Amino acid sequence: MSTTSITTTSLHTYSFPKSKTPIYYHSQTKLCSFFAVNNETCILEHSSSFINCMHQIRISASQKLNIEPMLPPYNVLITGSTKGIGYALAKEFLEAGDNVIICSRSAERVESALQSLKDKSGKHHVWGTTCDVREATDVKNLVAFAQENLKYVDLWINNAGSNAYSYKPLIEASDEDLIEVVTTNTLGLMICCREAINMMLNQQRGGHVFNIDGAGSDGRPTPRFAAYGATKRSVVHLTKSLQAELKMQDVNNVVVHNLSPGMVTTDLLMSAANTKQAKFFINVLAEPPEEVAKFLIPNIRSIPTNGSSKPTYIRYLTGWKAYSKIFSRIAFGARRNRYVRED
Repeated sequence: MSTTSITTTSLHTYSFPKSKTPIYYHSQTKLCSFFAVNNETCILEHSSSFINCMHQIRISASQKLNIEPMLPPYNVLITGSTKGIGYALAKEFLEAGDNVIICSRSAERVESALQSLKDKSGKHHVWGTTCDVREATDVKNLVAFAQENLKYVDLWINNAGSNAYSYKPLIEASDEDLIEVVTTNTLGLMICCREAINMMLNQQRGGHVFNIDGAGSDGRPTPRFAAYGATKRSVVHLTKSLQAELKMQDVNNVVVHNLSPGMVTTDLLMSAANTKQAKFFINVLAEPPEEVAKFLIPNIRSIPTNGSSKPTYIRYLTGWKAYSKIFSRIAFGARRNRYVRED
């Protein structure tokens, strides 16, 4: 809780330290004290007119946290969704009754994944196309494809990512690998966010964008894949910046969120299982994509269902889960050699 004292003499502007909500007021010279609580709530003393003004702003801010609920089924677009966690998310959305668009750089993988999903859910609920998220033209074409087949998109999930299947010190990384990682994970994400938000701003029902984080997003070091960790750290910053920009524009029906699937047993992760430490943590903390998707999908779908316009960070592997799994391993030997042999 923070406390500030101010003296007012004419028209002033004050912004909350975190929420940046502008407050305009006019009063004679009086001492006003206020407390910022949970970014929105205010308690004021010594100025009744200021209190009334703040009360109205507080009500307005509270009302903006909710928008008209979206009723399922939802129209969903997932980048990088022909394998791994992206494919598992697509499958789970389809099982929930939603309509899904999948995409990948590889036409062959798109066709294979599309056929597999159609066999499980029916051909009238899933569509697929090629898209290289590093290319703005491709992403614009992806938007056009979605509008042609679904008319609108409720949930856009930015899952496409790459570590170039390279685990080595940065000083040994090739130019090609660095370009691959940075352009896919950072530039590609920015392009996708831009196009998704622009599309949703023109939709009456708005929409929700979910950016998937990864190792390094919490600021911890990622030795042997430093470039990947740096790009994933930027995911969180980009999401916060987009949230702030939408708030500045008074947009409350388009919201950007973060998704954290934790350690998932994908090709990307398993290619790193070549040290004793990596094998330990993969065995202890990693989960199959299907298991993670079953947790994430209900949490994702609850946001539009409840009509919430509050940005959310959905985490599968919380700190408590991680500590309990590590304790079980150390105390009881649980999960030893679960995916890879540690000997």
